[in-house]
Amino acid sequence: MKVKTNLLALALLVGGFSGVSAQMTRKPSPTREPRGAMAKKPATAKRSLPAIKTQKDFDAVARVYHQGTPFALPHAMFIVDRKNKNKIYYVNSQKYRFHKDFLIANYMVLKGEDFFEDIYIKENRRFIVGTIAWQAPVKRFTFEFWDGDLIPANLIKETYDTINKTFFTRVAFKPNSIRQEELSARLNLKRISSDEISKNQEYLALNTAKGVGRVHIIDRLDDTVEIGYNEILVLKEVPLNLPPVAGIIIAQPSTPLSHINLLAKGWGIPNAYIKDADQLFRQYDTWWVEFETKLTSYTVKPADKKILDAHAARERELNRVVKAPPSNLKITKLAALGEMRRRDSVSYGAKAANLAEVYNAKLPRVVVPEGFAVPFYFYDQFMKANGFDEKVEDFLYDNDFIHNPRARRQKLEEFRGQIIAGKFDDRLKAEIIEKWKTQLGGKGVFVRSSSNSEDLPNFSGAGLYTSVANVTEEEKLIEAVKTVWASIWNFEAYEARERSFIDHRGVYMAAFIQSGINSEASGVMITKDPFDPENKGAIYISAKRGLGIKVVEGKKVAEQILFTPKSNAVQVLTRSGEDSLLVFDEKGGIKEIPISGERAVLTNQVARDLVKAGLAIKRIFGGKTEQDIEWGYAKGQIYIFQSRPFIEGK
Repeated sequence: MKVKTNLLALALLVGGFSGVSAQMTRKPSPTREPRGAMAKKPATAKRSLPAIKTQKDFDAVARVYHQGTPFALPHAMFIVDRKNKNKIYYVNSQKYRFHKDFLIANYMVLKGEDFFEDIYIKENRRFIVGTIAWQAPVKRFTFEFWDGDLIPANLIKETYDTINKTFFTRVAFKPNSIRQEELSARLNLKRISSDEISKNQEYLALNTAKGVGRVHIIDRLDDTVEIGYNEILVLKEVPLNLPPVAGIIIAQPSTPLSHINLLAKGWGIPNAYIKDADQLFRQYDTWWVEFETKLTSYTVKPADKKILDAHAARERELNRVVKAPPSNLKITKLAALGEMRRRDSVSYGAKAANLAEVYNAKLPRVVVPEGFAVPFYFYDQFMKANGFDEKVEDFLYDNDFIHNPRARRQKLEEFRGQIIAGKFDDRLKAEIIEKWKTQLGGKGVFVRSSSNSEDLPNFSGAGLYTSVANVTEEEKLIEAVKTVWASIWNFEAYEARERSFIDHRGVYMAAFIQSGINSEASGVMITKDPFDPENKGAIYISAKRGLGIKVVEGKKVAEQILFTPKSNAVQVLTRSGEDSLLVFDEKGGIKEIPISGERAVLTNQVARDLVKAGLAIKRIFGGKTEQDIEWGYAKGQIYIFQSRPFIEGK
């Protein structure tokens, strides 16, 4: 829901509503129900097994929902590496939740790669991923793929043969879609259908839990449908992806091991298949209800004031209230890096203030390029002088803007254009240009975003706002400042703040103007191994030749380097897959030039120098908070452009 709807929801939670009907209870007879927590401590420390030779082997890597009940579903993920002679990994599914987690933790794929396309869409894929489960109703092991997997027939057969060569008993194939049924029918393999496992099933609790939310029946899910965190969705079929919600009801059977069903377990929300739910729940559409899924039945009842009050209290405990980040609009000084500290983020934004902390530490062999920041005060004055603050208020009470993502994207794009075309204060313009010429020598600069809605305890803001590279002209400099201001209203930034309950009207943007460095190599450094928490004290470096914009975008495979302190070794995980690099254009801006030949970006010594810089920067911020650092390298010198707290899962 958008801000207005959030506020409305809170009002409903406090006030409740009348005119509710009686509770609805169903007690069908499911054949199985896969709900339960993974073991607190994995049965084995091994990440995977190359074969399952005994039942004990399977039990060591399998996770079991509702262990000890008639609804238990022991299952384990598997991955077949076709590039390595169909080597199979029976993944420790007590340790890893998704296939992607295992592949990334073991550096078999890169975080920036298109996992969905490579794993589920391409015919000539490297990895085949699926799940093996013990189906108690038919007393057989089966293997299956995600129902949306476009795996071709030959790979189904490859998987069948590979599993049955490495598993202690025969394993049948369980198709999860009509397409998979049709393809596998032509193959010589044993199959077991969902119908055989769950005959005459009308209800299946995919996750047992209780939740309170507003019922939202979605007949067709596309990019015009807005989904709120406080909604219980009623869908005809399992979608490819969903944001966190209050509950899920599917009107058609689905595999309990689908991505969405596993996500629902992590969110701790009620999730069930209920036959014809889109019709059965029609009377509750838009109502606030309490929905509970149990092993053999479910209940749904309109939420009275008592239920809503209790729900509101839980929401407050979870800090799900719309809030404005801290800000100080009294500061009017255009401050140089030497005049700011970390505490000044309330006036100049987190990016500028954190970098000022690094600048003032004067680290040896590390340079922070000079720069100055235009504080929040001037963004606020600009918005008011042009009437843009009233436009923001209009958005928050515009139903089309609130409820239609496609319309919201278009209106935000138009709004950014209006901001960039807005009238700029003449006195501020003169002051910025003067400071650019005197302090920074009038040379090419980066105009960077620095807001109060980034680097918050539970909100990174990384990559949401816009920076402008290599600005070399006076008018372009002022336009770049307005472009940075306008980026508060980037669609992705708006959506991310909305999901984090940040009040858009309390968000302000500073412009940080910094001397540009035409880097020979650039990248990102994280002061930990982001993919393997067991690798203590490691430093991860991502690098490319030229300017580092494409490293942040993640569109091309970067060089990946891992420093491990135990071995004091610099390990090259991947070389860069780039075929071009970005450099400064003599006329301003940047240009892309093709490259070929050697793919190595960093030498061993430069990598080690970066590691030392990263550890020193971490100490500046107390030594306990891991840092996400943007760096550059040119003519033997390391430059630091940004340091922000590394927030897991961003």
